[in-house]
Amino acid sequence: MTYNTTIDFRNPALLRKAGISALKKELGTVGTTYFLRQFNVGQGNYTVEREKLLANITLDDIVKNVREIDSQNIFSDEHGYE
Repeated sequence: MTYNTTIDFRNPALLRKAGISALKKELGTVGTTYFLRQFNVGQGNYTVEREKLLANITLDDIVKNVREIDSQNIFSDEHGYE
């Protein structure tokens, strides 16, 4: 789809159509599919789940874990990280 006129960005259907077209032009159909899969709505209630998950974790716990991971040098150049 080629647009020779200005797109009305307030129209979600036209914007979506132009966006998909631009993605397909640059990435191809498969690339566009992989790109769009990164943006799913998900499910559940993140706030409630986060509160349950972090209920018994303190800031000191987090700092301790970060220091432990840092001491293992897993993010060094040797492992492909800069």
